[in-house]
Amino acid sequence: MTNPPENTEPTYLDVGSGDESRRIAVIFLPAGKTELPALVWLGGYRSDMSGTKAVELERHAAALGAACIRFDYSGHGVSGGAFRDGNISRWLEESLAVVDHTVAEPMILVASSMGGWIALRLIEELRKRGEGDRVAGLVLIAPAPDFTSELIEPNLTETERVSLIERGYFEEPTPYGPEPNIYTAILIDDGRENRVLKGIIETGCPVHILQGMQDPDVPYTHALRLVEHLPADDVVLTLIRDGDHRLSRPEDIARMLAAIDGMLAG
Repeated sequence: MTNPPENTEPTYLDVGSGDESRRIAVIFLPAGKTELPALVWLGGYRSDMSGTKAVELERHAAALGAACIRFDYSGHGVSGGAFRDGNISRWLEESLAVVDHTVAEPMILVASSMGGWIALRLIEELRKRGEGDRVAGLVLIAPAPDFTSELIEPNLTETERVSLIERGYFEEPTPYGPEPNIYTAILIDDGRENRVLKGIIETGCPVHILQGMQDPDVPYTHALRLVEHLPADDVVLTLIRDGDHRLSRPEDIARMLAAIDGMLAG
C-alpha cells in the first residue's frame, strides 16, 4: 500500500435517513487550477480509498493542480454502515451524494472493478437529471459491470445456492487477503435491478478501458462485451497481456495516469 499524501484526514457526509443513515468518509483535495476537471475515484468491491491506485490518483491530481475526490462506500474502509447491508443501489446513492456535495466543475470518473459499474450507473442517473455534461471522461480499470448476474450467478455451486437461500450469503476465498469475499442475496437481487449490459450505454464522454488479460476475476472478454454496448462513445480499450485484476504495478499506474492525461489534453 502506498502512503497517502499528507493532510488528507477524511471529512464525513451523512447519506440516507433514519435506519438507512450512514456516514461516508470523503477525502477532498481542492483544485489548484480551477479550469481542470476534478478526478473522482470509485473503488472496487471490498476496496477502500487508501489503496495504491486511489492514492496515486490523488498524487497526480496534486501535481496537475486538479481537484481529487476519493471516498469509501458504506461498509468499506473508514465509512460507517455494515458491509452486508451494501448493494449497488446503496453504493450508487452514496456516490451521487459525494459528487453532488463536493464537485462543482466537470469531472473525470476513474473507476476500478465494481467501481466501473457504479460509474456507468452514476452517469445514467446524472443524464436522467439533465446533468450528463458534468462527466468529462471515464477511465475504467478492469471494469465489472453487472458482475453479480454475469459473473457470479451463472457460476454458483449448489452449495453456494443453498447458502444464499438459507443464510442469505455465501463466502468465497480470495487471494487478496485472509478474509473471504462475502456475496449476499441482497447484493445479487439488487444487481439484477441495476444491470447496464442490456442495451446501448450512452455516456456522452470519452471512455478509456484498461484490462488485464490474466485477470482471474473479470475476464477480458467482459471488457470486450462492454465496448459493444458503447457504440456512440469515443472508446479506447487497452488490453494488458500480463495484467492481473488489480493493475496496481508501477507500469499499470503509469497507464492509468496516461489515460487521464490524454483526456485532459483532449
